[in-house]
Amino acid sequence: MHLTQELELFPEYMVTQLLFKDVKNATELRKMAVNGEIKGALINPSMVVDAFQILVATNKAVHLHKNGKMKTRSLYSEIIFNLSPTNNISEAFKRFGISDSDSAVHIVLVHNKDETLNIDDIISKVDGEQIAVDQVSDLTDVAKIKKLYKIAPQEEKCGSLLDAVVCRMATKDAA
Repeated sequence: MHLTQELELFPEYMVTQLLFKDVKNATELRKMAVNGEIKGALINPSMVVDAFQILVATNKAVHLHKNGKMKTRSLYSEIIFNLSPTNNISEAFKRFGISDSDSAVHIVLVHNKDETLNIDDIISKVDGEQIAVDQVSDLTDVAKIKKLYKIAPQEEKCGSLLDAVVCRMATKDAA
């Protein structure tokens, strides 16, 4: 159900993704994340095309964290910020973080390879149904994503929506 991957450029780190639908306690989850009771990024899955998009944002966040160049205060807020095509932090949280009314949540955890991760502890905090991470596209709001990332129909003829999104995420800092 969950997906755990090694970060290629930082093999000492693992990224675990969990996906839930029919979530009834988004408000409590958001508060727990803010208070540090959940050490993870809580993402609105309607803005996620594929788990790879999360992996790209996480890799960039870990890179910036290790180099002391983060634009936000924590690794998990940096992951959310890196999903955004803009450099506006509050806008990134509004669009990609979970809100009180959300009924689905994509949780991202970063941990050391030799660290034991208690996934059951995280799962027990979510009042919702866990689904396989590869089902995230079932929750994706394609129209919202195309509008936010300004993806033209011509662009989709030569590449996928995921390609276009990841390209914008990767190049937002290039000036």
